[in-house]
Amino acid sequence: MLEFLRKDNNKVIHVNDMDSLIGTIELIDIREPYEYKSGCIKGARNIPMGSLLNTPESYLKKEKTYYIMCQSGARSKRTSSILTKQGFDVINVAGGMGSYVGTKRK
Repeated sequence: MLEFLRKDNNKVIHVNDMDSLIGTIELIDIREPYEYKSGCIKGARNIPMGSLLNTPESYLKKEKTYYIMCQSGARSKRTSSILTKQGFDVINVAGGMGSYVGTKRK
């Protein structure tokens, strides 16, 4: 009944706090291909949210850590929560591509 009061235990990093990590992490951009083509972070792999959630085991290994991002952070938060419950080690990239002001834009 008080489900909304439960603490969110998912891992989070803000998109503008990760420039030094880019190129050393597994970054997955879950936006649709047309969104991804309009601009992305260097090294990000595009796997649309629907595809990733339908068959995560086709894209992810449970022993690796993945950073999940989208345009604003809403889809990545939802996706990260679902994947965490399935046993995957994921970190939600808050803010998303729309907030990114770093130098690693492609």
